[in-house]
Amino acid sequence: MNLETAVFIGGIAHLGILSAGLVMTKELNWRQDLQQLDKLSQHIIWVHAGYVWLVILAFGLISVIAPGALVNQQPLGAAICAFISVFWGIRLIIQFFYFDAKPYLKNFILKVGFHSLTLCFIYFTVVYGWVFVNGLTR
Repeated sequence: MNLETAVFIGGIAHLGILSAGLVMTKELNWRQDLQQLDKLSQHIIWVHAGYVWLVILAFGLISVIAPGALVNQQPLGAAICAFISVFWGIRLIIQFFYFDAKPYLKNFILKVGFHSLTLCFIYFTVVYGWVFVNGLTR
């Protein structure tokens, strides 16, 4: 598989994981639990969640629409790939060392979804990091 195809697949995967954010808010009962916070705190949490969702959407759309521009070894494409790789690398570290999702993985579907997300985070970190490093070595 060439890098352009790998980035395109990464884009599809980004678009696919967007549903996880929606499921997460339902499974963690945000609508009710956030009511305990003041309005400003509620709004900040929802706004931050919305911005993360939009960033993931942008990663997906850019990767699907213009994978060639990301792998062409130009500075902007390399910078975007480096950012995507670092973004997901940090998220992967958080996944392994900070989050304890076990109490919330109540059924098989949630367990599969959680572990599938972890695989996606690994894929994103490796593929976009590889594209960045590949651009540096040419």
